[in-house]
Amino acid sequence: MLFPKVVLFDLDGTLLDSAPDMLATINGMRAARGHQAMTLAELRPHVSKGARAMAAAAFPEVDADERESWIPEFLSRYEQELGLHGAPFDGIEAVLGTLESAGTVWGIVTNKPEYLAQRLIPMLGWQERCAVLIGGDTLATRKPDPLPLVVAAERIGVPAESCIYVGDDERDIIAARAAGMPSVVALWGYRLDGDDPAGWGGDVLLRDPHSLADPSSWPAIR
Repeated sequence: MLFPKVVLFDLDGTLLDSAPDMLATINGMRAARGHQAMTLAELRPHVSKGARAMAAAAFPEVDADERESWIPEFLSRYEQELGLHGAPFDGIEAVLGTLESAGTVWGIVTNKPEYLAQRLIPMLGWQERCAVLIGGDTLATRKPDPLPLVVAAERIGVPAESCIYVGDDERDIIAARAAGMPSVVALWGYRLDGDDPAGWGGDVLLRDPHSLADPSSWPAIR
């Protein structure tokens, strides 16, 4: 068995356990409004859903329009917490090294704003290793639209169907399917209690990052 030639990853909840950074951000907002801190267990399931979902979980009593006006504050606070508390999931660094040794090219397609992702990648030491980075605002659309995945493949110089996408959220798998990419559901990521990863249509479901070090765990290129 051989490793795939090109792999694209989601960032938060797939490569990176960024929930602690998000928790510090949300708790800064809660403290400023006289609320007690949330726990990591309370916030963690919402992280892959984005800033608005985290704000809704942290402030369910607040009108959605008012919470929307707080998004710039969230991003500003998050920028201050970026990379201070989170870390790659256990096993990810070893997997990336294994892929690189096998000649696999890898990149990142995330819904995180590009300027934040661009700041974060050097903190992780990935700036010379990541072949392409597409953020949530790099293009006119973001996941679950397939365009970010298609453009990432184009920038690497391969057809979309020659790549495999790894992500922990249903939007990741929807985007991969629409782009014609085989996909891996990262079960180690962030999910709500009602999420049903088995029903997302991913090609392979894996429980921990270490499984990615086994070439037989990867889906076949169609």
